[in-house]
Amino acid sequence: MTMQVQQPTAGITDAAHPIPALDLKAQYRALRPEIEAAIARVMESQYFIMGPEVEAFEKSLAECVSARHAIGVASGSDALLVALMALGVGPGDEVITSPYTFFATAGAISRLGAKPVFADIEHHSFNIDPGQVADYLDGRHPLLNDRSRFDHDPARVKAIIPVHLYGQCADMAPLLDSAGRRGVAIVEDAAQAIGSRYQGRSAGTMSEFGCYSFFPSKNLGAAGDAGALVTDDDRLAEKARILRAHGSKPKYFHRVVGVNSRLDALQAAILGVKLPYLDTWSDARAQVADRYDALIGASPECAAKLQVPWRRPGDRHIFNQYVIRSSIRDLLQAALKQAKIGCEIYYPVPMHLQECFADLGYRVGDLPQSEAAALQTLALPMFPEMEPGQQERVVAVLQRALQS
Repeated sequence: MTMQVQQPTAGITDAAHPIPALDLKAQYRALRPEIEAAIARVMESQYFIMGPEVEAFEKSLAECVSARHAIGVASGSDALLVALMALGVGPGDEVITSPYTFFATAGAISRLGAKPVFADIEHHSFNIDPGQVADYLDGRHPLLNDRSRFDHDPARVKAIIPVHLYGQCADMAPLLDSAGRRGVAIVEDAAQAIGSRYQGRSAGTMSEFGCYSFFPSKNLGAAGDAGALVTDDDRLAEKARILRAHGSKPKYFHRVVGVNSRLDALQAAILGVKLPYLDTWSDARAQVADRYDALIGASPECAAKLQVPWRRPGDRHIFNQYVIRSSIRDLLQAALKQAKIGCEIYYPVPMHLQECFADLGYRVGDLPQSEAAALQTLALPMFPEMEPGQQERVVAVLQRALQS
């Protein structure tokens, strides 16, 4: 299904008109009749928790990403939690993940009493470095030599959570190889990457579980919190369905302790309206990214001093964010904000340096790529409806800041 990208209102590229980091209103205006009809349908049914709307969306989502099963849950954070629970992760286990990500990734591990183990990221992609993961699993990682700080044991690793950051898949082939040789499960954190592809496969479908977030800012966004898991494993799918509903099957009979994380019908209905447009929006985002690349490349100051997003050849990057890199990131952020241009830092403090994980033993300098990214990266405005004139204004502000 295709949809015409809505044209901007008069004056939107004018310097006096703010440019948001993300414009959700443009998308809503284009879909308002369909969304209102879907909401009315749910209100008429008075069926708000699970039910036919959720089942229909789960079926469509599974078909969209070519997965055997999709299980709707209340949030992307809960998708990670339920996936780890279904895999039996608990106290005494370790889970390897990226330190350069949103908190939910490491938070889900910690909530189950397991220990997050952070492997550094690649400089070019911002995704987890498969070589660092392999070194840890083989006992070769340098941090393992400092037993005064690190009470870690590769033999306790139960799972790996690669994060497909900013809309581009992590390098999955070596990760799958490392995990397969050691009998370790993989849970893909595809919260920012629905619709992206790696070697022809959809993000979230290359491992035991893939986890999606439908937070409103995502490429496929609900009107609040919502999420889903996908898997090709019938047994794991059934466990996830039971766990999301208090561990109950049949109703009021509990063999396991689960959580209350059911996708509600209103969110499912809204997501069902939006899902057919996802590819169109992702293609539009890629066009916005291409324009940014060209504009930055055409400016000598920007080309010399800014790093644009790297893209793996042959794969699909869906640009949940367009993130540049600069040694004077804070100056550029201040210039954009002064010009009323939205921008965001993802993420200012890597997970291994967060106060709540201080007991894990990490210190500044342990994961230098993640620490450098936290100091140098800046997300520019990115949404499918963004106009060339808006992007020209963004890059002009960056150019003036670099000249100064």
